[in-house]
Amino acid sequence: MATLPNPLPSLATSGLDLPPGSLVNETLDGPWHEPLLWYADGPAAPRDWTALRTAGRRLGLLPVLVHGGSRDEWPEDWDLCPDTTTYAGDHDAEEVLAGYWAAYADDEVDSGDAEDAENGDADGDNGVHGTWPGLAPAPAREGAADPDTAAAELADFITADQDGRLSGARLALVPARRSADIPAAMGWSGPMNHENDVARLCAVLRSWEDRYDARVVVLGFDTMIVSVGRPPTTPEEAHALAAEHYAFCPDNIDQSPPYDLGVYAEKRVLDQEVWSFWWD
Repeated sequence: MATLPNPLPSLATSGLDLPPGSLVNETLDGPWHEPLLWYADGPAAPRDWTALRTAGRRLGLLPVLVHGGSRDEWPEDWDLCPDTTTYAGDHDAEEVLAGYWAAYADDEVDSGDAEDAENGDADGDNGVHGTWPGLAPAPAREGAADPDTAAAELADFITADQDGRLSGARLALVPARRSADIPAAMGWSGPMNHENDVARLCAVLRSWEDRYDARVVVLGFDTMIVSVGRPPTTPEEAHALAAEHYAFCPDNIDQSPPYDLGVYAEKRVLDQEVWSFWWD
């Protein structure tokens, strides 16, 4: 794959009307040879996302909100790892998810069965089954809105909520041609304890772009929020997709209430236009 030019080094002469901000080249192993992202010094406001996306896209830059979280850690402190990041297009989403499922779901089933047996519950089931069910089909119902419009509306909602847990989120620009590639383009290491090469997860995000009109809207140190323009609208669709969520981010189920894949499908996937992920 030919590497696209990085427009960030010439950002100052690009003609973009940007607020004060910083270019980030800090990585886990020291300074990178070129900037990985730009982000603003202060909080974003509603409609900033749309303005920046329209202007930045012609240069090959896409917006994402970044947030410092409870520890006030911003991108220069995120242990970015561009040197271990490959290209999302070199990976197959189903192969990636099937591999994760084999590694994590089998362990979960084994530990769950052992715990059930110890508690005298031979029929106990935490909802995570050992056989990879395959990729979920795209929802039968079309999305109600343009997926980029849905992403902008979510960004506006987040930036307008000054009392919310994401208050203070800042706008960033990343050299990427599609939303799913944003984490890989900056060498994001949020899922490090699950996957060292975030491009493999970006291959899944590409598949979710195609099937669910998903867009990456927020990144934190180890968190991701995705807008969903075409969510599952039936229990069958939601349960099929929940298996992918488990493979993509086991901590969403294993370490987060309600600790059950079936309930997760009904509460966090069915008709949900926002997906949140967190890796321990």
